[in-house]
Amino acid sequence: MRAMRIALANLPYPSSPEDSVTRVVAAIEEARGAQIVCFPECYVPGYRGLGHAPPPPDPVFLDKAWTTIANAARAAGVGVVLGTERVVDGRVHATALVIDATGERLGFQDKVQIDPSEEGTYVPAEGRRVFVVGGVTIGVVICHEGWRYPETVRHAARHGAELVFHPHLHEPEPGSFRPTTFAHPSNTFHEKAALCRAAENTIYFATNNYAVEGSGTTSAVVDPDGNLMTFQPYGEAGLLFADLDLSKATRLLAKRCRS
Repeated sequence: MRAMRIALANLPYPSSPEDSVTRVVAAIEEARGAQIVCFPECYVPGYRGLGHAPPPPDPVFLDKAWTTIANAARAAGVGVVLGTERVVDGRVHATALVIDATGERLGFQDKVQIDPSEEGTYVPAEGRRVFVVGGVTIGVVICHEGWRYPETVRHAARHGAELVFHPHLHEPEPGSFRPTTFAHPSNTFHEKAALCRAAENTIYFATNNYAVEGSGTTSAVVDPDGNLMTFQPYGEAGLLFADLDLSKATRLLAKRCRS
């Protein structure tokens, strides 16, 4: 058995960019004992859109925030998958910064497939990669990518990822179904897609939302057979922990795909 403990930070939308950093640092400390803690989409400084309008992108603030968070990761001995944004050649990318338990920045996975509603806010990037954190290969797919583009998860799995993190933000729509159980038949396709992403690749899939009252999705971990392991109560803030047996993440079905 190859054991690994992960944590998903199911946090409220931050009141300011500074508040986002404070909440991330506190959650990293709370995640001591896990090998990796993940945060929702663009949590630092906060997702732009769906009724949220954080201050304009600030590369100086972001770099200082990443340094503070990397220091917290080193102090706690916990790797971090941080939903954030970055400015490249004047253009804003939704991204995830991966930091290992020594505080080293391993790099970014930018969002490649953006939702049509994000056009004009974020710019789609190019290229996918995987990361090695604590001897475990992981991938990251961001929100829309994981729900609607199975090839993003397949790419990570085919390149060695035994675990794929899926930071996202899902706000409720007026009159929408309010679930209390994961992947309820009356709910939208989103949580059912999470089950598929794990099973069709024989990997673990960890989806990570904000703590949003009334949202149709929540944070959850799915095993390589597509079985739900655990999920966070809908709208409830807190850390969701899961203990994985990576020997089960064989990537069998991903490796058999020839396209």
